[in-house]
Amino acid sequence: MISFKVKKITGAVLTFLLLIFPAGCAKKKAAFSFPPPRVTVSRPVCRDIVNYLEVSGNTQAINTVQFVARVEGYLEGVYFRDGDIVKKGQLLFLIQQNTYNAQLQQAEGTVLNEKALLRHAKTEFARYTRLYAEKAAADTDVENWRYERDTALAGLVSARAQRDLAKLNLSYTRIVAPFTGRIDRRLVDAGNLVGAGGSNTTLAVLTQINPMYVYFNIAETAVPPYLQDLRTCSLTYGESKRDIGRFPVYMGLSTEKGYPREGYLDYAASSVNASTGTLLVRGVFPNKNGALLPGEFVRVELPRGKRHPAILVPEGAVQYDQLGAYVLIVNPKNNIVARRNVTLGPVHGYSYVIDKGLAGNELVVTKGVLKAIPGRKVIPVYAPGSSKKTCKGTTK
Repeated sequence: MISFKVKKITGAVLTFLLLIFPAGCAKKKAAFSFPPPRVTVSRPVCRDIVNYLEVSGNTQAINTVQFVARVEGYLEGVYFRDGDIVKKGQLLFLIQQNTYNAQLQQAEGTVLNEKALLRHAKTEFARYTRLYAEKAAADTDVENWRYERDTALAGLVSARAQRDLAKLNLSYTRIVAPFTGRIDRRLVDAGNLVGAGGSNTTLAVLTQINPMYVYFNIAETAVPPYLQDLRTCSLTYGESKRDIGRFPVYMGLSTEKGYPREGYLDYAASSVNASTGTLLVRGVFPNKNGALLPGEFVRVELPRGKRHPAILVPEGAVQYDQLGAYVLIVNPKNNIVARRNVTLGPVHGYSYVIDKGLAGNELVVTKGVLKAIPGRKVIPVYAPGSSKKTCKGTTK
């Protein structure tokens, strides 16, 4: 009975083993292989470019004046609205003039009186001089009228000076705009006493906003060569800034894309700041619509040199690791991926300038870089709009 059960179990085990391990004469299935991945490639773009230096700056008014009361009196009128654009020569404030008109008339009268005294003294001096020559007058009389003449002349000079001061004080009662600009709010209302006790009462502030200065700092290692001319032209005898031309500079507000505003450089400091290692530079920008205000932070773009040929690749094609920046290129003969170390230049738009590493005729992987493994084959697909032609490169 036991023997029968053992035989039955043995047969079942053999049957199970035959199901698991098929006969050795059966053919083995072929191993499955994946096709090469598709990656997007394009040729580098070769074109003439200008390298730019991007820094931050701040705006500053080209002219600012603070109006103060230079004479004492009641403020009779304010002839602008707060925040107005006022024209050069426009009347802004008027201080009472009756006192200063009277002082001017008094000074004019003094001048006339001194003229009369001088005229009389000259006449008498001439008369006594003739009498003295005829032995009909004493020399003391001649000397006395000489003294009267000289005293009257000195009095006339003093009277004229007092008249000029009276005219000047009267002119101070009219405060006009020395240039066209935007005026801030008035600090004193009409009817108030200003300039009391010789103090200079501030009335308002006028700012010239067209054009506008933009100041910015450049690291001493990045100063463009042409700025040397701008720094030294004022130190060279007989040479002015107009003799060296205008160097362009571009600027954009934080709310603007790119650098839409164009100006020119008109000043560079003659020395580098020892504590920061930077050079202070100033640009002038037109501001006819008044969009720029003093004190704003702006972005500045400055050409670093002349136009030159360069090789550019999209930003997405550049990768980084411990060895530095690199791109992946595809061999057009066998579609094998290879790594190429590159030296990067500045960014232009959404592309990197390649200073070293590419010749300009390579197929660079721009999309699907994670699928492209150096030494493996891929299926290259040209990016839409990319050229299949090679360009003459500028780097090695």
